[in-house]
Amino acid sequence: MPPRAAITKGPTVSATVGTIARRPLRAVLVALHALLVALLAAALLTAPPAAAEEAAPSATLTEITNFGANPSNLQMYLYVPETVTAHPAILVAVHYCTGSGPAMYSGTEYASLADQYGFIVVYPSVTRSSKCFDVSSPQALKRGGGSDPVGIKSMVDWTVDAYDADTSRIFATGISSGAMMTNVLLGDYPDVFAAGAAFSGVPFGCFATTDGSEWNSACAQGTITHTAQEWGDIARAAYPGYSGPRPRMQLWHGTEDDVLRYPNFGEEIKQWTNVQGVSQTPAATDSPQSGWTRTRYGGTGDRAQVEAISLQGVGHNLYAWGMAARVLTFFGLDSGGTVPQPPAGPCKVTVTTNAWNTGLTASVTLTNTGTSTVNGWQLAFTLPGGQTITNGWNATYAPSSGAVTATNASYNATLAPNASVSIGYQATHTGNSAAPGAFSLNGTACTVG
Repeated sequence: MPPRAAITKGPTVSATVGTIARRPLRAVLVALHALLVALLAAALLTAPPAAAEEAAPSATLTEITNFGANPSNLQMYLYVPETVTAHPAILVAVHYCTGSGPAMYSGTEYASLADQYGFIVVYPSVTRSSKCFDVSSPQALKRGGGSDPVGIKSMVDWTVDAYDADTSRIFATGISSGAMMTNVLLGDYPDVFAAGAAFSGVPFGCFATTDGSEWNSACAQGTITHTAQEWGDIARAAYPGYSGPRPRMQLWHGTEDDVLRYPNFGEEIKQWTNVQGVSQTPAATDSPQSGWTRTRYGGTGDRAQVEAISLQGVGHNLYAWGMAARVLTFFGLDSGGTVPQPPAGPCKVTVTTNAWNTGLTASVTLTNTGTSTVNGWQLAFTLPGGQTITNGWNATYAPSSGAVTATNASYNATLAPNASVSIGYQATHTGNSAAPGAFSLNGTACTVG
């Protein structure tokens, strides 16, 4: 195909028609036909692409480039289910330090839940060396300030435009650094996000620094405290003059968190109850699961203004299978509040554990139950809170805790239909020696036997 500049060279239409007029009739008709074809081809080449061509393929994680303003060079990954609801909701799922968008995709069940409920998931991904989101700089803590939140807002805008998404149903959730970014996004863009869910985070502005550092030790240690009013003012200062509705917030924290200490949980509750203008006295308290204490503020139902879940004896890596379903219930994305299960893919996993005082071993058998050979595999699962892998066999494991991905060794990368591979790991634990409850093979949920 010639370059577009070449197409614009050559005679004008009027000059060409003048030349045609001096030819015999048959030659005139042939020449006119050729001219019309050429003009049509030129028009097609210069026409803007259709909106459908800009959208991502369905049922696969896709990187989107050139999505808009992106001052900190984030990457955007998008998951669009096979069946998308009309005017779909958007969920932004933000990864932890050392993580990535693809790791958040494979290590959580949001994509599987999107398959069930028809919403779209955006996975921002950090490119700076720390793989942590900027939740510290003055630029990050201001609407339109010029750091990571601006890039994430551009990802949301791109998705809204591409899929005619419902701007009243845009949500954010994250783990650790992603939880801190969830707090930041809700502070910077209260007019964009309807609600957030933060797993092991800190209040908006708690991690603020002015020396370029990404880390605030005082906040991490839980020694920064403010009144509820002061915390609320810090969040409101991100968007001065805004007087519209504020997003609801769901907070999760383990009492034994040794990375972002547990006092941050109470400070977050202070902040978001004040932002919402509701009492710090719980409207309801219950225990939805053993060791959990759930308090709700400003309401008693699944969509209270603030919901806080404290996990007794659990450390920093608290995210586990099933929690995302509770996030969807809080957001109102689960069509009635049931606890859904993802569809099983063409794989099966069996796992057994053998535990002692502070350690355990796990034996995992992965079977390809599909009809196609798998060439290269990654098995994703989430370790229960307090477990850390110390060594493994027949696969490489990263990271050592939380959302883990086991990657094939060179000698067992191929799995024919009905073939199995056995892998395993040794781990320490702080009391919970259970096996992971769910696994996904190359991004597709497996049956667990």
